[in-house]
Amino acid sequence: MIYLDNLATTPVDPQVVDAMSIAMREHFANPSSRSHLLGHRANEAVEYWTEQIARCIGAEQDEVLFTSGATESNNLAILGYCLRPRQRRRKIISLVSEHHAVLDPFQRLTAHGFEVVLLPIHPQTSNTPGMIDEEAFISALDEETALVSIMLANNEIGVIQPIEKLASKCHQIGAVLHCDATQAVGKLPIQVDELGVDLMSFSAHKFYGPKGIGGLFVRRRQRPIRIQAQIVGGGQQQNLRSGTLNLPGIVGMGVAMRLCEDFQKQNESARLSDLVDKLYSQLRAELPDLRINGPTLGNPTTRLAGNLNCCFLPIEGQSLMLEVPQLAISSGSACSSTNPKASHVLRALGLSEEEARCSLRFGVGRFNSLPEIEQAAELLINAVRKLRKIL
Repeated sequence: MIYLDNLATTPVDPQVVDAMSIAMREHFANPSSRSHLLGHRANEAVEYWTEQIARCIGAEQDEVLFTSGATESNNLAILGYCLRPRQRRRKIISLVSEHHAVLDPFQRLTAHGFEVVLLPIHPQTSNTPGMIDEEAFISALDEETALVSIMLANNEIGVIQPIEKLASKCHQIGAVLHCDATQAVGKLPIQVDELGVDLMSFSAHKFYGPKGIGGLFVRRRQRPIRIQAQIVGGGQQQNLRSGTLNLPGIVGMGVAMRLCEDFQKQNESARLSDLVDKLYSQLRAELPDLRINGPTLGNPTTRLAGNLNCCFLPIEGQSLMLEVPQLAISSGSACSSTNPKASHVLRALGLSEEEARCSLRFGVGRFNSLPEIEQAAELLINAVRKLRKIL
């Protein structure tokens, strides 16, 4: 099989597997059991890799909390900040194109009297499809705004939002900015101070680390942020997220992050962009009516490298996937794959229900090669031709 679903999850890098295997053998003790040598050594390993992970994003060690993944991180950031006892503001601002791990906690907050404002994004027909409407954003901001939550890089169309600019506007009126950086960490050079974020979520399995381990950056410097714990009972991690630490997962995430740093220095983003360009150009050469969803390709400041989303009208995405079982691709967010509705992100772009259903997402990653891309394009072209004859 040719795996082109790296936006849903990435294969674990072999070096990460090796490091985790060693950790499971040598550091099996509970890091909280510091009364004996094995527990002390396990705690030292956690401390070391926490520092490494923090360094990769420009944070301090005590600003990183470990979670089970970005979904939990998003919930902890949003609910933990908004529901703390001294929180008096009752307005939240976000985008219609956010992941459901952000949108669903908002629904819970409406029961607590919060007003949720979901801003539009620029349509596909504009020069900046998928981008936040900055005028609408500035108009929505006011003294009642408690939290703004904006995704850095969209998981379906790869659009990169101007987080630095948005953060500045938030802080002018005393609002806190949470950023779901799940698709960006490990792929873009991220420094939390440069972005200006107050809370930032990420997950190891999106950058060649293991599943089941994620992180939440909680700012302690300059503008200290307080959140209320959502999981209690053990007192770990400053009483903000109880539970025995997943030491092998922490090691795996740390190694995965350092490897991503190395690949960024080798200009991995340019290689992925070249592969995506090859895939799209080969498809378009034989399928001239193929349409791209989201920003134009080739601009690393507006679209995430490795992301491609195309509309194969009039062929439904699900039908096309069934016709090419040799390819691992998707019709949208992995978390929404069981939802019969068309992608809310593509609908927010202004695509019709039919256009959204006829679209597929490709995620090109570290272990993909040019021959795989060429073979994938050929398989898709043949499948589309076959299905169009049937229609």
